[in-house]
Amino acid sequence: MSKPLPEASEGRTRLNRRRLFAGASTVGALAAAATLLPRVHTEEPTEVAARPAPEKGGGYSLSAHVKQYYKTTQI
Repeated sequence: MSKPLPEASEGRTRLNRRRLFAGASTVGALAAAATLLPRVHTEEPTEVAARPAPEKGGGYSLSAHVKQYYKTTQI
């Protein structure tokens, strides 16, 4: 036989549907508020040095990840 569920008078509270949805909506509201708050930036953005323009035109360079891709396409 199964034991009856503990009552609220025994010191335990049961999680009911109303309390569950109230908690879920509170968490959702807090998450929405956190995304709308302005962010504080502690670091100043650093400028990225521009690469020199290629001498013969175009902008393609044979980098390490391109070489790896070419190796994977070989039969």
